Amino acid sequence: MTQSSRDRAPTAWRVVWWFGFVSLSADMVYEGARSVYGPLLAALGASAVVVGLVTGAGEAVALVLRLAFGPIADRTGRYWSLTILGYGLTAVCVPLLALSPRLGTAGLAFAATMILLERLGKAVRSPSKSALLAHVASAVGRGRGFGVHKALDQVGAFAGPLVVAAVVAASSLWAGMAVLAVPGAIAMVLLLTLRRRVPDPSVYDDEPAHAIPTDEAPRGWWAEAVGAGLSGDFFRYAVAASLTTGALVTFGIIGYHLTVEGLLPVAAVPIVYAGAMAVEAVAALIVGTIYDRTGTRVLLVVPVLVALVPALALSSALVAVLAGVVAWGFAQGVQDSTVKAVVAELVEAPRRATAYGVFAGIQGLLAIVGGVGAGWLYERSLPALVAVVAITQAVALLLLLDTFRRSGLRRRAG
Repeated sequence: MTQSSRDRAPTAWRVVWWFGFVSLSADMVYEGARSVYGPLLAALGASAVVVGLVTGAGEAVALVLRLAFGPIADRTGRYWSLTILGYGLTAVCVPLLALSPRLGTAGLAFAATMILLERLGKAVRSPSKSALLAHVASAVGRGRGFGVHKALDQVGAFAGPLVVAAVVAASSLWAGMAVLAVPGAIAMVLLLTLRRRVPDPSVYDDEPAHAIPTDEAPRGWWAEAVGAGLSGDFFRYAVAASLTTGALVTFGIIGYHLTVEGLLPVAAVPIVYAGAMAVEAVAALIVGTIYDRTGTRVLLVVPVLVALVPALALSSALVAVLAGVVAWGFAQGVQDSTVKAVVAELVEAPRRATAYGVFAGIQGLLAIVGGVGAGWLYERSLPALVAVVAITQAVALLLLLDTFRRSGLRRRAG
């Protein structure tokens, strides 16, 4: 890119903050909605099984389908178009949930479809958005760049459920969905403005542009989707990071534990969730800054935190449970920010969206296995759950150490 192109562009930090404000607004929309998906579906006549099926399928769609949309972004180069489409699905589908009770017997099917389409939007945009942000963050430090973005993202995740709670208390559940059209519209205006101001974020990337070798045999779509040609270091890292994702007990189980054990009333559980979102934001900022100063070894704390969560968060003492929620929020914040920064260090720019898609696909598969396994073990033996999580995190820690040693990232990132 020419120096004049870079001189005309906004500063890298400004762009990172703009991306963060887009995510803040969008998170208000979908995290606000997710905080009441259970009551919303129940109000439309869904059973507990249907609620679990819809929300579980939604998370699978959001993660696993990135396997497809990462290669699509890299093959077409339409990173901005896919990012805008993905955010657009969220901004439109969530407020449309307010129409569900007006549709009679079709209301439940309509709501389930809107929830799945919103999660599809996450799959469509995430690899492209991460690839765009990786370019910009290279100019400010990828750990800090992704960390600031995640922190702003979590401000929305904290505010959205509180806004919905206030509107539901004052009016109705459906009004709570309708009001989310406002932050959705703000997100789209910010995103379209950013696209106009920064059509090519690679102007911020100090790394030389690496083209795919012309003599390399063309790969089929399926080969791209499963990460053909990505390095062994990338796959070792993806498996290690995904083991921490899969073993991190979901907040759904923690909230269930809080209520069935009588530790907190149901109305207090969303407040605990909002607190966890605040911890995520702080964790992303702190660890992102440390990553840029000290290198990848700061990420070795994640398996330790994940191993602590079930022992604390599923105990019978409220103080211990709340400490476990703090550990959960901290681990979640690092997993969704600085952990992604390492992918940009392991993969060259032309294949980063593919890599982010593959990375999320592996995370999604292990998250499904981990979620089902944790629920099954919780019902049968809490000590067994604690032990299984501890063993998987020992494996994750060894894989991380081996990957950082082989790739030299520990030295380069520092």
